[in-house]
Amino acid sequence: MSDVYALLRSALEGLATLGLLPQAMFFQFVSNAVIAALLIGPLLGILGTMVVVKRMAFFSQAIGNAALTGVSIGDLLGDSNSSPYVSTFAFCVIFGMILRYTQQRTSLSNDVLIGVFLSISLAIGASLLLFVSARTNTHVLENVMFGSILTVSVTDINILVVVTLACLAVIGFLYNQMLLASLSPSLAQARGVDVRLIEYVFVLVITLVTVACVKIVGAVLVEALLVIPAAASRNISSSLRGFVVYSVIIATVSCLLGIIVPMQSNIPVPSGGAIILTAAFVFMLTALVRNLVPRFRAAP
Repeated sequence: MSDVYALLRSALEGLATLGLLPQAMFFQFVSNAVIAALLIGPLLGILGTMVVVKRMAFFSQAIGNAALTGVSIGDLLGDSNSSPYVSTFAFCVIFGMILRYTQQRTSLSNDVLIGVFLSISLAIGASLLLFVSARTNTHVLENVMFGSILTVSVTDINILVVVTLACLAVIGFLYNQMLLASLSPSLAQARGVDVRLIEYVFVLVITLVTVACVKIVGAVLVEALLVIPAAASRNISSSLRGFVVYSVIIATVSCLLGIIVPMQSNIPVPSGGAIILTAAFVFMLTALVRNLVPRFRAAP
């Protein structure tokens, strides 16, 4: 993989030499950030369409906030401060599966149940922060909450590559079944789709992607990058293909501009916040276009 990364860095440096990209691309930490953005942009763009269709934005927010608790637990158990993936993946997967299991066996609405689990997770995390802050630099926790794509290491990219390939393979194989189960569970079941299994698989995919992107976008903001590009895409798309394609483009462009613009303009904004603000700006533009252009206003 190191050869592939070196090739990508060389390509970015070549574009910077031609003046097509900022000179900052000659720094490895910047090229690492761009490589990470090129991975998470398409992934979150595709997955975000399913999150919007299935109305699971609040669920992804709960998983993102649970990541902070996972990091705190990992710190107390001796997990790496810079890459606390073992504890975070373990806690968030358990959290997501228990939440989904409870959803299927209670009459409470999803938003109420997710709110209960989110509150429990935040309470545990807040209680552990007192002990963690005495052992760990608080900037590490800030990076987890709000993201710092410019501190992405090769290890982070390797994990992101594995998660991206695995999740894209699952989504590519099960996308139609997931979509049908989202739009009409009864019809999906009649066609032989195991709706319950599909729901668990989707929860697992969201959890893995959320944790893999926490260091880049932040636990607080990863849900926004899942939802905002897909919501913006829905404003201007009239077909499922357009919905997915526009979402991928918006998410990827938002990630790249969120990295490059603050550096070029010397704006002291965290990369995670800059990425989300860029996506939000695009969303407002698409909302304006939808209201002003009759062709888009008639789109479903």
